[in-house]
Amino acid sequence: MKIKKLGVNIDHVATIRNARGEIYPDPLKAALIAEKSGANSVTIHLREDRRHIKDTDLKIIKKKLRIPLNLEMAPTKEMLKIAIKHKPNYVCIVPEKRTEVTTEGGLNLKKKFLYLKNIIKKLKKNKIRVSLFIEPKMSDVKLSKYLGANCVEIHTGKYCNYFNNKKNITSEFIKIKKSSLYAKRIGLEVHAGHGLTYKSAYKISRINYISEFNIGHFIISDSIFIGLKNSINKFKKIINS
Repeated sequence: MKIKKLGVNIDHVATIRNARGEIYPDPLKAALIAEKSGANSVTIHLREDRRHIKDTDLKIIKKKLRIPLNLEMAPTKEMLKIAIKHKPNYVCIVPEKRTEVTTEGGLNLKKKFLYLKNIIKKLKKNKIRVSLFIEPKMSDVKLSKYLGANCVEIHTGKYCNYFNNKKNITSEFIKIKKSSLYAKRIGLEVHAGHGLTYKSAYKISRINYISEFNIGHFIISDSIFIGLKNSINKFKKIINS
């Protein structure tokens, strides 16, 4: 079986830093620990309101990191300009609302279809791999292919919510499995992320069509108790067990 990759999202290291307006903890340090601990990539979300990751974080991390950097961004002209300037290895386009605590769902691909297609075209022209953060729906997978994306990242938030609250996860699990298989069949790389813990990640990692997991909040949370390196290593073992 092909080894599944782990992308480590370090946004919430910046959240803790910004809570007191200090210079610590340093997201760069977290990125370099992730690199040394065997992460396959590092993810940062440069939000429009800069609530955690700042422009300077992006600049410094891109310069120092030796593994791929995945930039999550809203589909705006400002973010497109920033991505082209700094040239992260990967971009994952995500929906964004000012009032949300965290990303609440996948992109609405039908809205501004041509606008999204143009953004993806410009990113790919600059040799940046593009992923779209979508709901586990066959129609969204098909639209992602039409838009020219290289990958889809399946939003696992609803599945994780059901899992954590001990609700029946069967229907959500099947949706993720079917959409992942369809994406693989039409030539899209399949990633998954949002809300995953050790237990929920283990269950979903049984889906062979998913090649990469992007996990952040739980890794940073558990690292308080066991250390960042240990949390990353534990996740790598779980998704590849």
